Amino acid sequence: MDTETAGTPAPRRNTLTKEVVIRTAVALADEAGTGVPSMRRLGDRLGIEAMSLYHHFRNKDLILDGMIDLVFSEIELPPGDLPWQAAMRLRSASMRDALTRHPWAIRLMDSRTNPGRATLRHHNAVIGCLRSGGFSIAGSSHAMSVLDSYIYGFTLQELSLPFTSSAGLEDVAGSIMEQLPHEEFPHLSEMLADRGLKGDYAYKEEFDVGLGLILDGLERGREGWR
Repeated sequence: MDTETAGTPAPRRNTLTKEVVIRTAVALADEAGTGVPSMRRLGDRLGIEAMSLYHHFRNKDLILDGMIDLVFSEIELPPGDLPWQAAMRLRSASMRDALTRHPWAIRLMDSRTNPGRATLRHHNAVIGCLRSGGFSIAGSSHAMSVLDSYIYGFTLQELSLPFTSSAGLEDVAGSIMEQLPHEEFPHLSEMLADRGLKGDYAYKEEFDVGLGLILDGLERGREGWR
């Protein structure tokens, strides 16, 4: 027997780490569509006793902090070599994609009092992009508020729609139109016929339209915010 290793325990396979716990928690939240899973459910997925999780995290809030930080890490930072509007377009599209993958995170993104490094890095980069684009501190705050509110709100509404394709929209619009008193609701009938029944309308395209309006408005207000 090797006397140098005789008293050394064999290394554990699949050693549990904080990253493994957080990624597993995010996967569970994605499956359920809710926020942080119970410690028991998380432990079951990891194949350990729930109490073992407290060796890595003092409480569930720290797991939630890590989950939100992981979502922020998936969002593309605004490129520093682009004009601020183009950079904000890329960042906004990336944030919408991340929130679509993790819809449970929408109401929690800015709720953490102990933000992780990815969260801090993201916000710092957004502020830096706006400041480089000529925004004052106050203007940068205005811009971040309206952009994030739009991205969160649009994504939440998009995820709530009763259709996911133009064909699905056509079915929904057709069903409504069959029951709709057209003379009583002429404007709604007109829009449903134009947007819902032609088969070529994609609601997701509204995101770029609204984002463009916001960016144009921010550009107009930029010089006045001092």
